[in-house]
Amino acid sequence: MSTPALSPVTDADLEVLRQQLGRPVRGAVGIAARCACGNPTVVATAPRLPDGTPFPTFYYLTHPGATAAMSALEADQVMREFNADLAEDADLQAEYARAHEAYLADRAAFGEVAEIDGISAGGMPTRVKCLHAVLAHTLAAGPGVNPFGDRALEMSSWHPQRCVCAPPGETG
Repeated sequence: MSTPALSPVTDADLEVLRQQLGRPVRGAVGIAARCACGNPTVVATAPRLPDGTPFPTFYYLTHPGATAAMSALEADQVMREFNADLAEDADLQAEYARAHEAYLADRAAFGEVAEIDGISAGGMPTRVKCLHAVLAHTLAAGPGVNPFGDRALEMSSWHPQRCVCAPPGETG
């Protein structure tokens, strides 16, 4: 498995990310996924932020529509179902462990940080605790890498090929 290609972060991307997050983005090393209109959907973040803070979440979901859709699934207790499936299926456990290793390898390309060694995101590899994180991984790495990110996207009311971005200056 190779690290997904990141597109450079432009000044326009930084402004969109600021609007999406409601704050300036920290430690961006690239855009890992984009919406159909070209706006950032997932930002790749350095494993150590500029202020020195370790940051395990390499793939960070930023798109308001995607984050809202994952929050809705979390509110519907989808993670209980995912965790039950994970506990009962050895093949799924192996697949999720591979997703964890792929995530760690992608982040390692941007530096090793001892404080977060072996820690990925979203509860990998033993549980599903954040759909935002597993979806970000799926959007960055593509289908077939993170089984729970794939499933969350399939269940989602949002899709990256259908733009729901608000025009600049408007909320959506």
